[in-house]
Amino acid sequence: MSEEDLIAERRKKLDNIRASGINPYPYTYKQTHHSKDIHEKHKGLQKEEHSSEEVSIAGRIMTVRKMGKAAFFDLQDSSGKIQIYIREDSVPEEDFNLFQNLDLGDIVGVKGNVFRTKMGELSIKCKKLTILTKSLRPLPDKFHGLKDMEIRYRRRYLDLITNPEIKDVFIKRAQIIREIRNFLDEKGFLEVEIPNLQTQYGGASARPFKTHINAWDMDLFLSISPEPHLKRLIVGGFEKVYTICKNFRNEGADKTHNPEFTMLEFYQSYIDYDEGMSIIEKMVESVAMSVLGTTKITFRGETADVKAPWTRITMKDAIKQYAQIDVNSLDDEGLKNIMRNHNIEYEGDFNKGMAIMKIFEELAEDKIRGPVHLIEHPIESTPLCKSLRTGDNKFIERFESYLFGVELTNGYSELNDPILQRSLLQEQSDARLMGEETYPMDEDFVQSIEYGMTPTGGVGLGVDRLVIFLTNSDTIRDVILFPTMKPEQETKEDNN
Repeated sequence: MSEEDLIAERRKKLDNIRASGINPYPYTYKQTHHSKDIHEKHKGLQKEEHSSEEVSIAGRIMTVRKMGKAAFFDLQDSSGKIQIYIREDSVPEEDFNLFQNLDLGDIVGVKGNVFRTKMGELSIKCKKLTILTKSLRPLPDKFHGLKDMEIRYRRRYLDLITNPEIKDVFIKRAQIIREIRNFLDEKGFLEVEIPNLQTQYGGASARPFKTHINAWDMDLFLSISPEPHLKRLIVGGFEKVYTICKNFRNEGADKTHNPEFTMLEFYQSYIDYDEGMSIIEKMVESVAMSVLGTTKITFRGETADVKAPWTRITMKDAIKQYAQIDVNSLDDEGLKNIMRNHNIEYEGDFNKGMAIMKIFEELAEDKIRGPVHLIEHPIESTPLCKSLRTGDNKFIERFESYLFGVELTNGYSELNDPILQRSLLQEQSDARLMGEETYPMDEDFVQSIEYGMTPTGGVGLGVDRLVIFLTNSDTIRDVILFPTMKPEQETKEDNN
């Protein structure tokens, strides 16, 4: 039977229910229990033993097994499933007639007593059946759940219905974010909000999403990073601030990237990147203990212990260890040969620092299992970080934390020299093109630094990536309830 025929059949049943004088979409229902509570409370009930306690439960019908004048059906609520037993002679006549017009996916309320069947299944013997919502569309697969990943991501509501175990991922995600907040709040950080719509974008090397405000007839950008605004707050006198926010980057999507993603960033006055590393590793350790009960994380068959302290390694040493290349011994031509031999693409004029970064990203990055802090990056990687205090101004006090070959965090000893900051941002602005347009540097941000910013350490953490690791999920789409997707029609055309 086609889906259209099934919908037509359900509409007929809907008409039958209404014709009997029953409202198939009532306003409320008195729910006294959830399935998980009932299973826990009555786990000691023996076979064919009945409880005198009456319960009232509500949920969605997932399976039905009819046996003439009686039937069993599974009711699924937010906490799990429980079996319902209904007999013609144990409910009012109108209730059993109602049952004949119900389908899989309908939402009902059931009042009755708990008992255990002779087969050992904890069940509720229905005394009163109430229709709460008549479903007009059939569920995709009543036996095996929804398997098509494209449909699961696009229609998350169906995924949650047919694969209820994935709710655990998002419950755990909420717990992870709550524990991050608890950790920072206990250390005296203040949670703040930054605007998503901005007249200037900055804080990361990324292409922004551009929009337009009609009231002012001007372009705006969706935030690519909260960094410039959080630093303004440090200038303003806050010493410890953080935000958990959405960032938007108009770039590709893969297993660890979504155009819209959740980021934690925190900044603290009077610390450097050493203490930033210490804070972030203790935070991840604390979150893992709270969520998993252990600091050992298992991900795709690998196990890593996130207990602090974590290993630290320079970018140059990581290249030497994981790619067997000593970039210290290579001149410009030697670096070019390495890139040619490994088909590493390089655009624009040659730059030694960028070449080292490219070699690391292509030949070493995914081999770092971690947890490890990658330190001492080339200065070309960001204009917002202080150079090494050793006097080597070609490398900066920046770190990225890696776990299972994936970057998890990014932190700096923040640059607060206003003259150097202006110079570096101006260089970035001169080089940054969008189409045929060049966007100017954020003059207000530079001016804020000129008023004086304390020595500061700052760290950003990819919340979605941390959730991937702590839930042993396959991709970022598995931990975002509604990941960014192409319109369905475009996807079908792409597959043709």
